Amino acid sequence: MERTFALTESRPHLITEIIAHPLTQRLPAPTETSWGRYDAVSILLVEVRTDSGLVGVGESLARFAPVAYARLIEDALRPRMVGQDALAITANWTRMRRALSGRAGGMLIEAIAGVDIALWDIAGKVADLAIWRLLHGEARTDVPVYAASINWGGDDGKVAESIAAFSERGFTHIKVKIGGQVRQACERIALVRKLAGDAIELSADANWAYGLDDAVEVGRALTANGYVWFEEPLRPEDEDGYRMLRSRCDVPLAAGESNFTLDQAAPLVRDRTLSYLQPNVTRAGGITETLRMARLAASHDVAYAPHVGMSGIICEATSLHLSAALPNARVMECPATANLFKSELADLAPGADRATGGFLAVPQGPGLGLTIDWDAVASMEALARGDTA
Repeated sequence: MERTFALTESRPHLITEIIAHPLTQRLPAPTETSWGRYDAVSILLVEVRTDSGLVGVGESLARFAPVAYARLIEDALRPRMVGQDALAITANWTRMRRALSGRAGGMLIEAIAGVDIALWDIAGKVADLAIWRLLHGEARTDVPVYAASINWGGDDGKVAESIAAFSERGFTHIKVKIGGQVRQACERIALVRKLAGDAIELSADANWAYGLDDAVEVGRALTANGYVWFEEPLRPEDEDGYRMLRSRCDVPLAAGESNFTLDQAAPLVRDRTLSYLQPNVTRAGGITETLRMARLAASHDVAYAPHVGMSGIICEATSLHLSAALPNARVMECPATANLFKSELADLAPGADRATGGFLAVPQGPGLGLTIDWDAVASMEALARGDTA
């Protein structure tokens, strides 16, 4: 049984073990974006144990090849972390970052994210506080969320069904995936607005589908139909393209789920090219690095709107804690499609099942405020490792 310690206790909580669990699920229903069709997806669940008996859990994005992420943690991060004080979170982040040389990004930062979130989970349990309380921020007890997403694939009838389903569940903001030819995208943009009516906020996500000139045309269609933002219209490396797009159309721009570190997020935040910064905490180095990004955005009047996507329940819960604490949190993604990583891995129900009137309650228990179902972990880990016996 985990022990709870008073906030006044000064003893270190030494890390004794880090266990990486690669998890894979076959999606109950395929997800389609401009990237293509997803029939299966993976994450990495990270377990950090301490000599005090406390255990923290975290999540790494690890969408594909999760066993490789597990090996990275086991071979490169765990040797540096065992014996360290779990509460020295910033020092531990730097220690893990130095496991590999070169510019920060990729698998290393996603792997760090899982460990970092687990350390924050432990810190909350030591203090007997939810992470959103530990951050001493806005102390919101619920967070505005939007429904994600209307798939790019499918006919007009499926679009209408999706809008009706999201509206019946009380969502007041819906995101639509767009892609393909510009004319098709513009037609879909107009159709969704017509079917949703004026009372529903709409945003659009292109998943890098366009070059600059096509993005300008699509952006003008979004402006004409009153969309809240245009998400990832261009590949993330094309920072000059984002600046040019911002000068050529009026729809606010959103991006950031592809960023790993603050230095990657900073340029388009500092010059206010982006109106919405959307880091995914399980990619962006965990809570520690995501906080740096979101606080920089706040200092430049850029909204924080965390990405969740096909991640798991730990990602969703962590994003809720951050959104509850940060002053510039505008709205959080709430994926409404079936996802076993959200419905089966913990005692916290998926946000889409708990959201009411476009808001989602923040967990109240210490740390992340959830308990993992280790039987479900074992089943999904067997699939990831190819052990179906």
